[in-house]
Amino acid sequence: MKENITPKELMLKKIRKALLEKRDNPYPNLEESPLYQRNEEELEILFAEQLTAVAGNFIFCENGVDFIENILELADRFKWRKIYCWEPELQALLSTYEFPFYQTDKDFEQAEVGITMCEALIARNGSVMVSNNNAAGRRLSIFPHQHIVIARTGQLVLDLKDAFQLLKNKYGNQIPSMVSTITGPSRTADIEKTLVLGAHGPKELFVFLVDDFS
Repeated sequence: MKENITPKELMLKKIRKALLEKRDNPYPNLEESPLYQRNEEELEILFAEQLTAVAGNFIFCENGVDFIENILELADRFKWRKIYCWEPELQALLSTYEFPFYQTDKDFEQAEVGITMCEALIARNGSVMVSNNNAAGRRLSIFPHQHIVIARTGQLVLDLKDAFQLLKNKYGNQIPSMVSTITGPSRTADIEKTLVLGAHGPKELFVFLVDDFS
């Protein structure tokens, strides 16, 4: 007589049988295996490649003069007029070279460009780590259509874990309440699977890596 068994009971029966059968682990060294392939490239090159792949723009500058020359060229090319910068260190640098910018949030709804610093650059995926622990806060990296990030070469690391180590070294147990990563311009493909840049933030991201601010 054929046993009357439901699909659920059949599945449970197979599971019980599988649990009773002793089998060797097909992947015995999986936990010890590296998640990524070993990186052989210089971090600057890897970051530039990954940032460009997600529609970001990378500019390497040897010093402060090189930085000012490049940002002036961008401002002229895109006809930027409403440029905002709220971080004292960057304000001092821009003021030294008489670069025009807004130091307060006056007429902020008309902002075209936000210039901020960051916590780290993550080469593995071309991401920028930011926090709310600076004068730029959160608005300056989200509201303007163009976001310019300024970073030192010492802030460039390989992986996310290395970026968090930088945070720990800098802040100790007082980690900022908001830490996030930016990977290229804001984007969405929710509507008809059509990619749209600038849907929830900046349409363009420029990352300046400055070797020496002097």
